[in-house]
Amino acid sequence: METVNVDVAIIGGGPAGLAAAISARKSNVSVMILERDIELGGILQQCIHNGFGLKYFKEELTGPEYAQRFINMLEGTGIQVLLQTMVIDLNENKEIIAINRKKGMMQIKAKAVILAMGCRERTRGAINTPGSRPAGVYPAGLAQRLMNMEGYQVGNRVVILGSGDIGMIMARRMTLEGAKVLCVSEILPYASGLVRNQVQCLEDYGIPLYLKHTITSIEGEERVKAVTIAEVDENWYPIPGTDKRFECDTVLFSVGLIPENEISQKAKVQISRNGGPAVNEFSETNVPGIFACGNVLQVHDLVDWVTLEGEKAGENAAAYAQGKQPKKSGKKVKVIAGENVSYVKPDVIEGLAEEQEVQFSFRPRKPTENVQINFISKDVAINKRKKKFVIPSEMEIIKVKLKPAEVGDDIKIEIVMQGGS
Repeated sequence: METVNVDVAIIGGGPAGLAAAISARKSNVSVMILERDIELGGILQQCIHNGFGLKYFKEELTGPEYAQRFINMLEGTGIQVLLQTMVIDLNENKEIIAINRKKGMMQIKAKAVILAMGCRERTRGAINTPGSRPAGVYPAGLAQRLMNMEGYQVGNRVVILGSGDIGMIMARRMTLEGAKVLCVSEILPYASGLVRNQVQCLEDYGIPLYLKHTITSIEGEERVKAVTIAEVDENWYPIPGTDKRFECDTVLFSVGLIPENEISQKAKVQISRNGGPAVNEFSETNVPGIFACGNVLQVHDLVDWVTLEGEKAGENAAAYAQGKQPKKSGKKVKVIAGENVSYVKPDVIEGLAEEQEVQFSFRPRKPTENVQINFISKDVAINKRKKKFVIPSEMEIIKVKLKPAEVGDDIKIEIVMQGGS
């Protein structure tokens, strides 16, 4: 088994991994990207729609165009890229076992590791959708890949469950390819994807969106023949007499994403409530020298934020590999998700020896208008921000200056109506 030594090893060659690699290499450390696919770019390669790069490049790009910008940046940097390389193990000593198509099994010994594996889709089985098990049932992302990269038309009459961004984008994509999208069904009382996608992908094409509805039956033997949806009550139970039946040949599921953290757990990385690694303000996990960024850390709605998060992780991982990591204060300040907040990153602050600016990212639990975002420590709001509205589909990213004297053992972030505590 070949053994390779490297300063920074990055698991995943999507937007987070690419940004982390380029950022780390600027510190003149050796960098290796391990990517299981046949090409770099990750999920961006199948996202042929536009809307990428508005924040980072101040341009509107397609997914492949955005990815190619970073792939081009790799040229001449000396960053080693191993494609078709599957990581099967990672331990606390930052030793990676990977299988490469040409080199076979490899051991990579790194001074620092960056987790950038992305996420996967929830499937029909994960949400226990009833009915038979015919062909024609796809996760929306898989259908997107089959259409945009493999050239297949996956169906002609389509029902979509879930109004996540991929689901709404695929509603438009399949309509443009001549399919009839009969409806999008969403169990929540609001769309779970970005507002712009609801407008541009559903409303502009006259595709019905049924809120507070879910699939109660899938019919068919060899291929899907029909789907029945029904309205749900506040406990998500179908309401009798509200059934709507659609004859169709395809069902797409867009019901959420799960961070890919099986490898993280092998290295005994602590997983937080959102399914991603628990990290400090330097993007470092509880295992020294292992960092995390991108959708493996938290599911993002904009790739621009993924890139910036990757750059931060790359910079800090390179500093760790050189023995120059930021000094920790010795005190761990826990960050708590309070009222109407589903989770917060970072999970802990470890370097608050003096006044510093910390960037917090979090998602609200439900849409709310006229809110105040409070950062509370020692039972006092040390920072307050007002917003006209917040929605779960849009991540909140706020930078706050923290003074050690004002911060106790924890900081709680809450979203309350304006005038709240």
